[in-house]
Amino acid sequence: MTERFGFLLLPGYSMLAFTGAVDQLRMANRISGTLLYEWVTVTEDGHPVKASNGLSVYTDYQISEIDQFNLLFVCGGIEIEGNVDRSIGRWLHKLDVKKTALGSMCTGTYILAQLGLLNNHKCTIHWENMSFLREKYPELIISPEIFVIDGDRYTCAGGTSSMDMLVEIVARTHGWAMANEIAESFLVERIRGRNDRQRNPLRMQLGHSQPKLSTAVSLMEANIEEPVALSEIADHVGITKRQMERLFRKYLQVTPGRYYVKLRLIRARQLLIQSSMGIYEIAIATGFVSGPHFSKCYRDVFGVAPSQERVNCRSSDLS
Repeated sequence: MTERFGFLLLPGYSMLAFTGAVDQLRMANRISGTLLYEWVTVTEDGHPVKASNGLSVYTDYQISEIDQFNLLFVCGGIEIEGNVDRSIGRWLHKLDVKKTALGSMCTGTYILAQLGLLNNHKCTIHWENMSFLREKYPELIISPEIFVIDGDRYTCAGGTSSMDMLVEIVARTHGWAMANEIAESFLVERIRGRNDRQRNPLRMQLGHSQPKLSTAVSLMEANIEEPVALSEIADHVGITKRQMERLFRKYLQVTPGRYYVKLRLIRARQLLIQSSMGIYEIAIATGFVSGPHFSKCYRDVFGVAPSQERVNCRSSDLS
């Protein structure tokens, strides 16, 4: 039986994530010699919308014309806030009532979360948007994995992770022999699985040579809103505070304290750019006790005040 997959394209969606997913289905059909999958594109009004790279694709349906899918993906990208009005929300809820499996690509996860369609489900989103999603929906179970399949919910981080997720979807129905053939056809060296995580630049930089340093940084990353004392981090890792300082200076050329502050400010910058949260809210969410202190630290690191950073980003988006 042919399965129908739908792709709801939102303004600014990731073209790479969308086309990467479709190509896995196309190749499954080609290898099998039968129509295992068909796919359709959907937009709110049936008109094409531009992807983040400025390109558009032909649209098959508007949302009022179709509601029969085995699986529907919400394809997001840049500027995801405000990209769903009531009509799209009602349509997605209608699909949920019909027991349609729902998924997302890149920031499409935010839309499903906004509509309450990820409640009690594990999910993922692109690493740049994780902090925003956690602030907005703290009750969500958000994973750093490249994709998550939890019951009838399918979410991926975007980029090439959509290819990995679709390969696993094909493999679950038609076997890993076909999945491997798909990977070989696209010259993919390795099929990544659900346990593969998104970026971890420090681990890539240090390899496995400094596990204590990696653990210390992981603790910092996990405690942004309520920073942990450096002495507590050192105790948890099993070294003295002085030893931890030596590790940071030797391998990262910075003190632990400065590194921790920089991590919090990077998270703050993500929230400034991606969300409509107030600057004081962002300061509190990243562990700063006052707005002026936050602004000073931000300016010291990024060379611009938080308020000006937001203005600059919005001006850049409009140009």
